[in-house]
Amino acid sequence: MITKNIALARDVLVQDGIVAIPTETVYGLAGNAYSETAVKQIFGLKKRPFFNPLILHIKSMECLHSVAREIPEAAFKLASSFWPGALTLVLKKQAHISDLVTSGMDTVAVRVPNHPVAMKLLEQLDFPLAAPSANPFGSISPTTAQHVHHYFEETLSIVLDGGACEKGIESTIIGFENDEPVLYRHGAVSIEEIEMVIGKIKIFTEKADKPNAPGMLSRHYAPNTETHLVTNISESIHSFSDKKIGLLLFKEKNSDSQDCLFQEVLSTTGDFDEAARNVYAALHRLDLSDVDVILVEKLPDIGIGKSINDRLKRAVNKE
Repeated sequence: MITKNIALARDVLVQDGIVAIPTETVYGLAGNAYSETAVKQIFGLKKRPFFNPLILHIKSMECLHSVAREIPEAAFKLASSFWPGALTLVLKKQAHISDLVTSGMDTVAVRVPNHPVAMKLLEQLDFPLAAPSANPFGSISPTTAQHVHHYFEETLSIVLDGGACEKGIESTIIGFENDEPVLYRHGAVSIEEIEMVIGKIKIFTEKADKPNAPGMLSRHYAPNTETHLVTNISESIHSFSDKKIGLLLFKEKNSDSQDCLFQEVLSTTGDFDEAARNVYAALHRLDLSDVDVILVEKLPDIGIGKSINDRLKRAVNKE
């Protein structure tokens, strides 16, 4: 059921149930982070492997000490600058945080979401919410309540509707190694914005089957349709001339394409924030359209363009 009733969602969560909630990034599949019953349900609904940790959502920066310890000064600077907002910090966890949430690691991923509905809900709870994206594991992330309903119509009782997500891609994730900040995942806060606050940071590049943080697996956010990330759309169209093609484009439609091509444009003005806001919804529409293959145009690799490209690389079958 899609609803705007925050009190109803609160009642389900208090009883260890699962609710889909809106955030400014994507919709999350939320449950009581202190309840192993609820956390197990999240993993089960998503069919998410237990080695992939979850993000905790807390109501304010003042609650950070309730879930994390030994917090570096740089983490406080980042939290002060970007919370509430689309930045997740990976920190040493408090002992009472379940190993289920952290996939057995001694660190926990945590953020304060910046969405009025999520914030009102958290204010009515005395526990943080574990809330990975509200989609089956590996699928395209949801940015509307309807996306979530499409995925979990038969298995999820409550989808809390907060409209379309403002940011449209997941949070940026920063961890700390020897108290030095490390970028684990590009996201809705650009690395340039982060470095303006704490200076140059290291980028984590190792590919791991057991990720240090959520969203780090090489195959993720993926359509069911065969998908390719390309730099030259016109050339790539000819390579798939025997198939029905859908295009995901940055700024403008492709004039070389045939009339039968289904084309999605992320931002006619070339605005990266608008492109990020639209990218998952466009992928959902292309995946549901009658095409055999989706060709995705790589964006300029600057600012949030890096974050969008990161999602697109993880979504494609081949680059």
